[in-house]
Amino acid sequence: MIVLVVLAYWVPGLALGLALRLRGWTLAAIAPALTFGVVALAVVVLPRVGLTWTPFTALAWAALLVALAGVAAWLVHRRTPAEPAEPVAKRGRRDHVVVGVGVALGVAWGVFTYLRGVKSVTSVNQDWDAPYHGSAIRWIAEHGNLSPADLATLANTPGKPGYFYPNTYHALLAPVFDTGALDMAVLLHFAAMMVLLAWPLGIAAFGLAWRLPPVAVAVAATVSAWFGTFPYDLLWRGPLWPYVAAVALVPAVLALLKPLVDGQRGIGVPVAVAVALAGLLGLHTSLAFVIAVYVVLLLLALLLRLEKTDWKRSWRPIALTGALAAVLGLPVVLPALVNVGGITGAEWPVLGTTVGGLVQGALFSSSDPPPFYWVGVPALLGVLLLVWRRRLVWAVGAYAVFVLMFASAVSHKLPFLSVLTGPFYNDAWRIAALLPLVGAIAVGEFAHAVGSGVAALLKRRVGRRWTTTALPLGATAVVVVVLAVGSGGYLAKNTTRLAWHYTGDVVSGDEVQAYRWLGEHARPGEVVANDVRDGAVWMYPLAGATPLNWSYYGPPGTSDAWWLEQNLNHLDSDPKVRELVDRNRVRYAVLGAGMVQQKGERSPGLRDLDSVKHLRKAYENAGAVVYEVLPAGAARP
Repeated sequence: MIVLVVLAYWVPGLALGLALRLRGWTLAAIAPALTFGVVALAVVVLPRVGLTWTPFTALAWAALLVALAGVAAWLVHRRTPAEPAEPVAKRGRRDHVVVGVGVALGVAWGVFTYLRGVKSVTSVNQDWDAPYHGSAIRWIAEHGNLSPADLATLANTPGKPGYFYPNTYHALLAPVFDTGALDMAVLLHFAAMMVLLAWPLGIAAFGLAWRLPPVAVAVAATVSAWFGTFPYDLLWRGPLWPYVAAVALVPAVLALLKPLVDGQRGIGVPVAVAVALAGLLGLHTSLAFVIAVYVVLLLLALLLRLEKTDWKRSWRPIALTGALAAVLGLPVVLPALVNVGGITGAEWPVLGTTVGGLVQGALFSSSDPPPFYWVGVPALLGVLLLVWRRRLVWAVGAYAVFVLMFASAVSHKLPFLSVLTGPFYNDAWRIAALLPLVGAIAVGEFAHAVGSGVAALLKRRVGRRWTTTALPLGATAVVVVVLAVGSGGYLAKNTTRLAWHYTGDVVSGDEVQAYRWLGEHARPGEVVANDVRDGAVWMYPLAGATPLNWSYYGPPGTSDAWWLEQNLNHLDSDPKVRELVDRNRVRYAVLGAGMVQQKGERSPGLRDLDSVKHLRKAYENAGAVVYEVLPAGAARP
């Protein structure tokens, strides 16, 4: 049930946020980041004390952290003398309703776009990384080991010392899979849809925290679901589910920075920021660089007085936040350093020119032209308005940095930016996902400015009451409607792109049925030989059958898995093949029709298996065939 996934994402974080005395829109938006922070800290602590990860352990760990946070916040609150705060105009009920409508529209449009694109929540993603994420969730649910190194088996490198891949995303979903008995494909879809809830909510919290007009915030939340670069492009390409979840929570974390700038007393916000950052780093370590860009530019804006602060009040909470972020974040991110060379050294094809990349980035679009003009142009105009009005200049500066990074990754030029693009695998698509945060806020600013301008022009023809309330809201709504009609909310483009990798023959319905047959017939410990580029790497996450090759990356050369992939069809004549089959307990072999990303041909050892007399067909349908390995001396006639 999707309700179970929603509860897993929000309830632990809401409880922790309440204990830390967070409230309102910021609490609602930051809750998933706090939840992931709770899980990321569990990944650091529990394997070291020998505790396995189960639904009960997860609940107990979350309850412990909530209790500790609540006691600490209460003690500090009792001992901290109250100080008069800078007066801030309170928002009325109408303002919250307007923002709530904008958030609801953004969420509804995002979910509608996603479901229309993937067709069904039982569909299986056809791209490169998807089966790894599904396998990691099932693996943690079955083994209860939160150590990232324990996932080395899923990378075809069992026992590899120092193996690391951030597993906070998978660790959160593992108890849900264990408890809810959900089909893995359905669970992955529901988890992806949580981004579509968190993203507009975070945009709203960010805008309100930094005191943008509520109407502008409502528009920003609404249009946040129109951009293709985030989240849709990374939900079909890759898919990069943990990274997408982390990027979706960045606006909520930035919202929490405002109380620090205002000098709010107490430990609630510093602890919340530190835990949330640990959650983002646990989802994907590259988020350290995303947050660093925003924080550095915010500090620069404070020093240049582009943002106001009273350093006598704010330096303590800012310093405390930095210290806590280091204490909680470093243990999460340090294990990733073992693979830093492989990450920063990744190379992709040239996707365009530097100028073309700058244009696409400036219009908040991906490396795949044409630009999204209907949101890109208003967003660019909104950026100019933000700078002119000196609102969120630091965020606009971060957007400019990301555009330069994007252009560098697209064109392979601007090599001096490689220190920033490297943590993102030098991948232009990942960097493009960082642009719509400011883009959505900028569209809101633009629409509100037009609406306010229209109201000012018409103020002599209508009563003052209508001029100050309904007229600006109505004029802004008309701007949004015009943009929506002109762009169609980019429904067609985004759904088409989503469908690219949710339909195909890499993992067809027939192949899924074959995997389920294997899950029912393969006994514990028995292994299924499979082609490294074949969709059969999905057999474990979907059906629990153990593959010989776990991922599309393939096994190391000269390993048993590699040798059998090259030579299984020599089972009748090569004693070494028989030895490896028996040693690895290979009981079945499965072949499907499609190859991931249409790369490669059938592996040499898995061709012409019908002619192998020590294999017999055990199951077959239109899209897949399963062979059973016969014992030595029991060959078919």
